[in-house]
Amino acid sequence: MAKLVFDIETSALPLEQFDAVQQEYLFREAENLPEPSARLARRQEIHRQFSLWPLTGQVVCIAMLNVDSFRGKVLFLDKNTEPERDWPTAVEFLPCADESDLLVEFWEVALHYDSIVTFNGRGFDVPFIYLRSAILNVPVSRKDWLGYRFQTEPHCDLLEQLTFYGVSGRDGAARRFNLDFYCKAFGIPSPKGHGITGMDVTRLAGEGRGREIAKYCLGDVQATLELYRFWRERLAAIK
Repeated sequence: MAKLVFDIETSALPLEQFDAVQQEYLFREAENLPEPSARLARRQEIHRQFSLWPLTGQVVCIAMLNVDSFRGKVLFLDKNTEPERDWPTAVEFLPCADESDLLVEFWEVALHYDSIVTFNGRGFDVPFIYLRSAILNVPVSRKDWLGYRFQTEPHCDLLEQLTFYGVSGRDGAARRFNLDFYCKAFGIPSPKGHGITGMDVTRLAGEGRGREIAKYCLGDVQATLELYRFWRERLAAIK
């Protein structure tokens, strides 16, 4: 079966996009704090979290690789929609003018695959792109990716697999780690080793540095693919 591994990067929407009532709702917790410095710090923290929520953030990049062929595509927001020629030929880098175009292209690619592999895709990537697509009225071509949690088809979420579906809770033997930690444990080059993390994406997007985000996102997908190969060879119940 054709299998796709993918990852998304998201950034916060501008604060001015939200009206006064929405802003009051978003920052209510901060405004209830008695100290001005604490209110400001909490407001800044909440604003940083906008990129984590599909009603306050947007998709700025999606990187994809075919599990078997290692060929893929990276979609990213960039005002300059001319494709670059000096990037790896096995991976097509496609700049998109806006988020709607990016999501349309992604769902067209998804049609060609039977299943997906993600790292925390069940908890983040899939619900995020589902809701962003719905908000922007972009047709979703695959609506079964959240399916039954305790199956690896059509969606194998490696974070679910490596924590054995949260069998030991927050602090047990199978506690959650981030992708960087799993990669280092399995001897996989970590995408976080190049100086960019997910916390930098909103800033980079605001500076128009979509191509740097694209390269970083592809690194996450390459690492996820390698981690999937280890899981499939050493832990998967069905080969």
